[in-house]
Amino acid sequence: MLEGMSQNASAQPIADETLLRRVHEHAAAFLRALPERHVGARATRDEMLAALRLPLGERGEDPAAVIDALAAQGERGTLASAGPRYFGFVIGGSLPVALGADWLTSTWDQNPGIYATSPVTSVIEEVAREWLLELFDLPRDSGLGFVTGCQMAHFTCLAAARHGVLRRAGWDVEADGLAGAPHVNLITGAEAHVTVDVAMRYLGFGTRALLRVETDDQGRMRADRLRRLLDNLTGPTIVCAQAGNVNTGAVDPLREIAAAAQEHGAWLHVDGAFGLWARAAESLRPLVDGVELADSWATDGHKWLNVPYDNGVAIVRHAEDHRASMTTTAAYLVQTSGVERDAVDWVPEFSRRGRGVTVYAAIRALGRAGVAGMIERNCANARQMAELLRRDSRVEILNDVVLNQVMVRVGGEDDLTRRVIAGVQQEGTCWLAGTTWHGMAAMRISFSHWATSDDDVRRSGEAILKVLAEKAAPVGV
Repeated sequence: MLEGMSQNASAQPIADETLLRRVHEHAAAFLRALPERHVGARATRDEMLAALRLPLGERGEDPAAVIDALAAQGERGTLASAGPRYFGFVIGGSLPVALGADWLTSTWDQNPGIYATSPVTSVIEEVAREWLLELFDLPRDSGLGFVTGCQMAHFTCLAAARHGVLRRAGWDVEADGLAGAPHVNLITGAEAHVTVDVAMRYLGFGTRALLRVETDDQGRMRADRLRRLLDNLTGPTIVCAQAGNVNTGAVDPLREIAAAAQEHGAWLHVDGAFGLWARAAESLRPLVDGVELADSWATDGHKWLNVPYDNGVAIVRHAEDHRASMTTTAAYLVQTSGVERDAVDWVPEFSRRGRGVTVYAAIRALGRAGVAGMIERNCANARQMAELLRRDSRVEILNDVVLNQVMVRVGGEDDLTRRVIAGVQQEGTCWLAGTTWHGMAAMRISFSHWATSDDDVRRSGEAILKVLAEKAAPVGV
């Protein structure tokens, strides 16, 4: 089908509209089935390999056949994480408007590294930046970059932190590297997310250098222990706090932490992968009191804004440190004098997709009240689930349900808890994950989907309790 295409390219349409209609039909069928389908995957690895692992062809295949093959395995091999009863991780489904904007982004096929290569994406991301800073009520002159996810948001923010604290110590880390640089004190909570550790590795600090501050029974950093540690340190210092513990949803005492960091001249970074979004809802704002005092913030658009994947957000109060740690120039590039937005100034990549387009679409469609309402509904979903499960005396809710996380242990047993988790995944009404919390096996139920309803929670809770009844029954009964 592709043979001879180069000779006749000028006479060919850019896209095969019949093929694109076929793709749309497959996508629409997938979305229609989401609300009621089995939430877990329905094909094994071996089954999918048998269908997809073909010898590499010499001449290629009909594009429609390729699309059909992918759609068939996607139907069987995906988790319904885009649906309303997926509670395994903090993974929001895509709002329809964000999905549509994502299709447009792929259709435009732009590289937004600099304004010259995609003026429209540059402008869209400029406005999306303004709206995010307004939603979070963070300093409006902050630097902001759209990255792949919270992992790279941490990397970007902590690169800016590395630049900032070493610059103040008289060291140019971008030019001279870390060899011979002043020692940087690196502080995290004992239950910091692993992505913070990984970012420290990527930045050349290493994880052995991390100083861990004790946490309380909900996983919150103890501000008194942080202050004691800081009193015994000198030199450049970076403190990493957390808004939304991955297991409990708990938020560190950010105002106290910020005060201690400021007194000691430390840079405060906040992991707000999902918790920072509480800042956008008036009723939840008290939970993240003091977060605005930090120097940098990392969050994820796919979590509580419900935009497609590949959409983290790195925000840095000190825009000059942010830009200096990220920007690059070359003689062949057509870069601006600062009026237009060059994305390469704010993120590690040059070539990437226009991530901010989906963010713009979601915020414009929802408005301030819509974003807040979505977040508040998910927190209400979590409270509803906790109350429903508490009706069974064998269920223990291990956390204070403050945001969107519910952590459950059943029968006081690790083995029973794990068997219930596996049974729920197999049963298929919903999908949730396991974790280990303070040495105990636990079930972790996370709510972050725009379409999750009270009925979804009721059905899922009933399914969990039914599986519990089956798994807890004596053998032979």
